[in-house]
Amino acid sequence: MHTTIIHSNTLTAQQTRHIAQALGAEPGAWAQHFRVQHKTVPPGTLDALREACQLDINTLPENFDTSSVGLLITDMDSTLINIECVDEIADFIGVKPQVSAITEAAMCGELDFAASLKQRVSLLEGLDTSALQHVYDERLQLNPGAEILISGLKLRQIKIALVSGGFTFFTERLKQRLGLDFTLANVLTRKNGKLNGTVDGTIIGAEAKAEYLQQLCAQLNIAPQQVIAMGDGANDLQMLGIAGLGVAYHAKPAVRAQADVTIQFGGLNTVLDFLE
Repeated sequence: MHTTIIHSNTLTAQQTRHIAQALGAEPGAWAQHFRVQHKTVPPGTLDALREACQLDINTLPENFDTSSVGLLITDMDSTLINIECVDEIADFIGVKPQVSAITEAAMCGELDFAASLKQRVSLLEGLDTSALQHVYDERLQLNPGAEILISGLKLRQIKIALVSGGFTFFTERLKQRLGLDFTLANVLTRKNGKLNGTVDGTIIGAEAKAEYLQQLCAQLNIAPQQVIAMGDGANDLQMLGIAGLGVAYHAKPAVRAQADVTIQFGGLNTVLDFLE
């Protein structure tokens, strides 16, 4: 039997009918959501059901043990937070449209991430570093449900890692602000209060994110199967693929197609439903 979660604490009569017809069983209340135990359903059933109900609906992988989770690792830009930081930085030097177009293509998997990041960062050369603080103070917001998710993870003694193809300027501030356990991101080079247009060291892309997950597993003495990984772009796919549960959060179509579960309607707190 399979366990499917309906990520809502209320259902209309019509939604209940749709679910029962599609899955062959009535949904039952479970903590702050509903669950259904059911037999295997045809491919595409959940996608059609999500569309009909306008709800997040996910089937848990059979080999995922919710009670053994020891780490949640999440992307930053457009996942934990509401913006792509590099795009907003670019706005301060008048090149946001160019940078945003490159970002979108990279997140959809149409461009090599490392090459695209070098190209975007090169367009920032000469910008006063004060722009970074302006972006953090004036434009960066946590995505809905972030603080509820983090509190819930801490209550369960699950470690939290933030790994980003973005920049340490933002990950380090979020680590301190939210009490995160681990962070990894790219370092923007600077001189005399100006950005140099380059990144220091190896770029944190898809491979580095997956390697970081494995490094943290070794450090925490857990298996990748005990990890929840969350992201929205193509550079998150390797990380999502080796985790016990890969979560596509308001993600690009290619990521939704390959992730174990997808959150497209709800906030980050929806992730806690997988741990109940």
